[in-house]
Amino acid sequence: MKISVGADRVIELVQGDITREHTDAIVNAANSSLLGGGGVDGAIHRAGGPSILGECERWVAVQGRLPAGGAMVTGGGQLAARYVIHAVGPRFRDGQHGEPATLASAYRESMRRAEELAVSSLAFPSISTGVYGYPVADAARIALSTCREALAAAGHVRTVRFVLFDQKTFDAYAAAARALPSSI
Repeated sequence: MKISVGADRVIELVQGDITREHTDAIVNAANSSLLGGGGVDGAIHRAGGPSILGECERWVAVQGRLPAGGAMVTGGGQLAARYVIHAVGPRFRDGQHGEPATLASAYRESMRRAEELAVSSLAFPSISTGVYGYPVADAARIALSTCREALAAAGHVRTVRFVLFDQKTFDAYAAAARALPSSI
């Protein structure tokens, strides 16, 4: 599924494995420690090899833990992508503790980092919808609207691809895409 954002920019929805993406950068749904974990985070660390963990450890030693809503960059290690943008989403409690704003920030900060890297293509997973428990339908609306707005203003990024691991998540994102207002 594709969503046009202006004449030369697009958001794509695909079902697949983000570690196999050939975009310039991929986004990791990281935890604040940046030390790898389960789900997407663990898969990216395993596929990318030890250099990614080494860069994360050095960053944490200097900067401290990455707060929810933030993003930082490492090289892609053994991945096809040149860069990994590690973004920390919120743990979902009830939606009344700043979770929507924090999730939007994780996507916005990832887009900002991609712009700083001057990449033209970027792949996202569904941030916070795994063990962090964010309801997928709500997360999809936030992810798509935030990225569409950021993509419309981007100078370098032309393609944002959401690589969604399972059919249920893909279907939720497709429904959210169909419900997007026609104008930004």
